[in-house]
Amino acid sequence: MEYHKIISISKKPGLFQIISQTKSGCIVESFQDKKRFPVHSMNQISLLENIAIFTYESEIPLLEVFKSIFKKTEGKMTISHKESGSTLAAYFSEVLPEYDQERVYISNIKKVLQWYNILIKVGLDFSKIEASKENAEDV
Repeated sequence: MEYHKIISISKKPGLFQIISQTKSGCIVESFQDKKRFPVHSMNQISLLENIAIFTYESEIPLLEVFKSIFKKTEGKMTISHKESGSTLAAYFSEVLPEYDQERVYISNIKKVLQWYNILIKVGLDFSKIEASKENAEDV
């Protein structure tokens, strides 16, 4: 599994891995149920490696946030994304103390924690992944 092939598709829950390219999009596989299906270019797709979290100084790539959670949990799953908003915000403050609380919403934190747990469940080891790009799309 390659981190640079993991995507999120708007209006579809969970995460997906790009399997192959097509003329009008790509074929993806869901991490949850392993079903494959085509995604067309009209769908909004975000590569996880291009997503970043706002801090007061700059943006931190999502991979760095995942690595911080991985270190804190010693490679295990983290708290559920279904916890209360105050619990999620407090936990995220421990993982990324400098995150911008005005621009990073609880819904963003839920998504990050849910994605992290999905990736841990499928066996991704964040300690072995290196960032491949400098550009980032803000969450």
